[in-house]
Amino acid sequence: QVQLVESGGGLVQLGGSLRLSCVLSGSIFRLYNMGWYRQAPGKQRELVAAITSGGSTDYVEYAKGRFIISRDNAKNTVYLQMNSLKPEDTAVYYCNANLVGVNFWGQGTQVTVSS
Repeated sequence: QVQLVESGGGLVQLGGSLRLSCVLSGSIFRLYNMGWYRQAPGKQRELVAAITSGGSTDYVEYAKGRFIISRDNAKNTVYLQMNSLKPEDTAVYYCNANLVGVNFWGQGTQVTVSS
């Protein structure tokens, strides 16, 4: 079955950077549209950035200019490069894989930004 494993989260200071990685196994990675979501305490999970199987990207407004989503089909991996991090970026970040309406989720990785 499809499994997603995220890594790269941690504690970073205001203005710092992190790169999240998500490896997909159990299926053909290049076919999937991939996304990064986040969920802060007391809030709903929300889409941060997405990349299609063809490589087209989309970002939520607050991520534009700070975050970059990319994929490496040879490594079955999607990345989220996060720069200029702010305390309000603190959340659990989840990787999502979507194929013809079927969604798969990773276990999440915690990102904490201190001021």
